[in-house]
Amino acid sequence: MSVKALTRADNIANPDWWRGAVIYQIYPRSYQDSNGDGVGDLRGIVERLPYIASLGVDAIWISPFFKSPMKDFGYDVSDYCDVDPLFGTLTDFDAVIETAHANGVRVLIDLVLSHTSDQHPWFIESRESRQNDKSNWYVWAEPKEDGTPPNNWLSIFGGSAWQWDARREQYYLHNFLVSQPDLNFHEPQVQDALLDAARFWLERGVDGFRLDTINFYMHDEQLRDNPPLPKAERNADTAPAVNPYNHQRHLYDKNHPKNVVFLERLRAVMQTYGAAAVGEVGDSQMGLEILGEYTKGDNRMQMCYAFEFLAPERPTAARFVEVLNRLDAVAPEGWACWAFSNHDVVRHASRWSLDPKAQRLFLTLIMSLRGSVCLYQGEELGLSEADIAFEDLQDPYGIEFWPEFKGRDGCRTPMVWERDNRNGGFSEVKPWLPVPPEHLERAVAAVEEDPSALIHHYRKAIALRHAHEALRSGAHEGLAATGTIVHFSRVGTDETLFCAFNLSDTPATLAKPSGTWAEVGADLGTAKASGAEIPLGPWEAWIAVKA
Repeated sequence: MSVKALTRADNIANPDWWRGAVIYQIYPRSYQDSNGDGVGDLRGIVERLPYIASLGVDAIWISPFFKSPMKDFGYDVSDYCDVDPLFGTLTDFDAVIETAHANGVRVLIDLVLSHTSDQHPWFIESRESRQNDKSNWYVWAEPKEDGTPPNNWLSIFGGSAWQWDARREQYYLHNFLVSQPDLNFHEPQVQDALLDAARFWLERGVDGFRLDTINFYMHDEQLRDNPPLPKAERNADTAPAVNPYNHQRHLYDKNHPKNVVFLERLRAVMQTYGAAAVGEVGDSQMGLEILGEYTKGDNRMQMCYAFEFLAPERPTAARFVEVLNRLDAVAPEGWACWAFSNHDVVRHASRWSLDPKAQRLFLTLIMSLRGSVCLYQGEELGLSEADIAFEDLQDPYGIEFWPEFKGRDGCRTPMVWERDNRNGGFSEVKPWLPVPPEHLERAVAAVEEDPSALIHHYRKAIALRHAHEALRSGAHEGLAATGTIVHFSRVGTDETLFCAFNLSDTPATLAKPSGTWAEVGADLGTAKASGAEIPLGPWEAWIAVKA
């Protein structure tokens, strides 16, 4: 089947291309090593783009590949407008764009705007003195009278969010690693410089951005203390349970109301190119409310994702209804981007203890939800979380909180392409993280030959979403949980679909909605209903279109 090559004109002509899109996340260090150094790179992505296109996804999201000292594996940027040599060159990136577009796939890149590396020239200049041209580009503050940090704000990576700097005799803010100082978005020149960086990549052909920690851009200028969070309200959605970060209500270190002003400026830049953005809302307390605020109207971000379905607990039918109803209440104009896995959490196959049938059901479900969808590399193979030995750990987060929290390396191990290769066909040399032996049986070459493999279900579920406008962009109505079954209607311009999912390993039944219905998705293993009831087996769905 021929594929229409994409151009910028396509995005401008169809500015809602992102609505209902299926986005495939690539963690470039772990996708394909093309030059034999044990680390994945941009040329490796080029090599594998036909495979990605074969899944039927609309776009890829590539985690950071900018110049960086790699203290946080690219999320500590030292140059926003160049490729780190570890990943290749700007020419290699241009090849990614060209190949992706030729295969009908759009490209989103991960922009980390809230902070830079402490090796970024901006920070090097800023810390030299209190009077230089960039002295106000980062968040600097005086110590308290006793020399302690300005307030009680905490870093997600543990400990105080403030680091003393002897050059300026001031503290600087770092919401993440000490080596990741926060930019001062209250300084107009900072905003202008970051918008210039966005333009640089838009001019090179990117179709949009994934915006890391979008709600961390601005801080409270009065530096007020965060209040404590009652123990009963704490959860581990944003930070692991052992992290004291969960002990505060984060009112002042993030989620600043003026953040939307910058987002509107960014949207105006993107508009010219027909580009779209998905923001990561890092907040387990007000995530859906922030999602609604940041995607409200036509002049902010197109979509955001919160952490509700990235949580440790497997969502029940009642939980899906709770989240979706709350989203409708607090974000009536908003647009969510749903994900079950990414590069920061335990893979959901392991996190929720899902057998292959359950994995299929959850994939069919996420493809039926109102919103866009992010898939994480390897989930289409059913990869489990890897158990990484302490001596092999690379993630500073895991090293800090080991053994209670083992970090993020377990979901970042190399993609497996070949079964009969100890490195899974990822690299000719020892990879930067070990390839788990149990992953080799799920290598792409192996599962492509198995008609019952999960990867084929992914293709079919994505195709079903594309085949029905109601699933891509329609409204949802009648959200309800009947026992272990979550069910709802998706209502489009010309069609209505009814969707029911049994989130259980025991059979259940549901009354068929009134009217005449034609079942769809038979190749997904959906249930058959001949009478007034829908009999759903363990982890089974029923999807039908109203005649």
